[in-house]
Parts: sequence; C-alpha cells; structure tokens
Amino acid sequence: MNFKKMNQIRHQRDEHQMPAISNALTLGTTHNQKPLIFMDKRNLYLIGDISGFTPQIARLVSMMNYVRHTTHLAVKDLTIRELDYLNNSTGNSIGSLLLHIAAAEVGYQAATFYNRQLTEEEKREWDMALALGEKARQEIKGHQLDYYLNKLEQVRAKTLSELAHRDDQWLDEQTSFRDNRINNYFKWVHVFTHEVNHRGQINMLRRLSMKNDNT
Repeated sequence: MNFKKMNQIRHQRDEHQMPAISNALTLGTTHNQKPLIFMDKRNLYLIGDISGFTPQIARLVSMMNYVRHTTHLAVKDLTIRELDYLNNSTGNSIGSLLLHIAAAEVGYQAATFYNRQLTEEEKREWDMALALGEKARQEIKGHQLDYYLNKLEQVRAKTLSELAHRDDQWLDEQTSFRDNRINNYFKWVHVFTHEVNHRGQINMLRRLSMKNDNT
C-alpha cells in the first residue's frame, strides 16, 4: 500500500473541499488585543505554535482546528432535508449531532474555565442538545446548515478566548473524576475526540440519506 500517494490524494481532496473561507478566519482577540486565528488552512497539518497561545495550548488548539475542519468537510453543502434525516425512530439527525457537539463544548467550558455546572440559562439553551433523544428528534429540525455552523463557531470563539487567557500549567490542573484524577488537558482532548466520534456518525448518516434519495 502506497501511504505516500494516499496522503497526497487526501491532501488534494481536503484542499478541494475546504469551505470557502479566507486563509485565516479571525474570531475575537487575546487579552493583549492580538487577533485569535481560529482556522488557518495554510497550517492545518501543523501541530505547533499559534500566536496568542502558550506552547502546549497552541498544540491543543492545532488539533481542535483540524478536527473542526474535517467536521466542516463532513457537512459541506448539506440540505435541510439531509440535516434532518433520521435513519430510524431512535436515531439522531446530523443537525442534532452538530448541536450536541457544541453543547458538550459549552459543558466543558463551564467545568474547566469557571469551575461550575451549567447555569439555568445555559441549560435552557443546551440541555436538549446534550441529552438528544425524542425531544431533540422533534424539535431540532428545519434549520439551514449555517444555523448549526454558526452555533459551533460561537461556542468555539469563546473557548479560544478563554484558552488565550490561560497557560500551560493550567492544562495540568487536576480534579477528581469517579475514582481517578483528571486534568484540564485530558478534558479538552476529550472535547475534540468526542467531536471525531460524532463526525463518524455524521459521515454515515450523510451516506444513508443520499442512498435514501436514490431509492
């Protein structure tokens, strides 16, 4: 198997499918009023330093950026019908999974940045997307793709702003988790691996919805 050739093909495909954004998308500023670069397509394949973040946080953000890029590719050009598609009576739609990804990130913002649970206002906005289930199947539908992407990016902008105010030592801060210890680094790695997990479901649902169109 020619892995070098496969990587070249994957790189060409990603470049072709990259959402129509400028080379660098800016969301907010750091505490020093430097612009926060959310996703720079020139550096998607580099895990390293990013201006405005400490070294280890920059590497975390690099991985978060790439995962979000692949989520964008997974939902590119989806219609409302495809976003609302349910494969069975107990499944989740792509739209609800996108909101679930955002809701989980909001939960980790509260836990790691503010050391608290969700507020009542946050629960009203995000509880349904966190829980998914029947209520989400009934109510999360009828939205254009931009609705979901805007929610994701609003949440991510807040995450990046907060991360820019923290240092690498903060990543090592620990709390209790069941019978174990857990640090902030693990929690935020979990945020983007959680997104990867649901992106796999999104890719499957996209294929199934398109197959359903052709039957």
